[in-house]
Amino acid sequence: MSSSSGKDLGEGSSSPTENYQQSPGTLSRYESQKRRDWNTFGQYLKNQRPPVPLSQCNCNHVLDFLRYLDQFGKTKVHLQGCMFYGQPEPPAPCTCPLRQAWGSLDALIGRLRAAYEENGGSPETNPFASGSIRVYLKEIRECQAKARGIPYKKKKKASNPSKGNDESSSTMHFS
Repeated sequence: MSSSSGKDLGEGSSSPTENYQQSPGTLSRYESQKRRDWNTFGQYLKNQRPPVPLSQCNCNHVLDFLRYLDQFGKTKVHLQGCMFYGQPEPPAPCTCPLRQAWGSLDALIGRLRAAYEENGGSPETNPFASGSIRVYLKEIRECQAKARGIPYKKKKKASNPSKGNDESSSTMHFS
């Protein structure tokens, strides 16, 4: 993918409201979170050595980002050797690591997937829509469910036409 026409991160406009259809004070909670997530991912790419231009981002960068986020997780995930592995409510603390919860990662990927396309990225090249991302999330879901002793059961989707189709853009753009 050529980066000659794409802006690198940090080359956005100087005015924070210039890139939005609404002022930041009126953004929905979802839109605000999506913008924060998009900017966080952009900062992550910028901090790589060497920095990764958004136009060269791929699913491996996304997977590395998800693994990086684990250090900030708050969900105890018991390891297979732990005496509390598979127990929904362990009776005592243990030394197993804290991780990002599967549901949080799944929601994050959904917001980043939408933000990528809203900022000029092609659906065909969306690294957040990659099959390897779906496989990773499925593995995390299953691993966390087993560690807690709670089998994952897929919930039926309730159709809710009132949920957001708001469109606003963020500070990183491809054009």
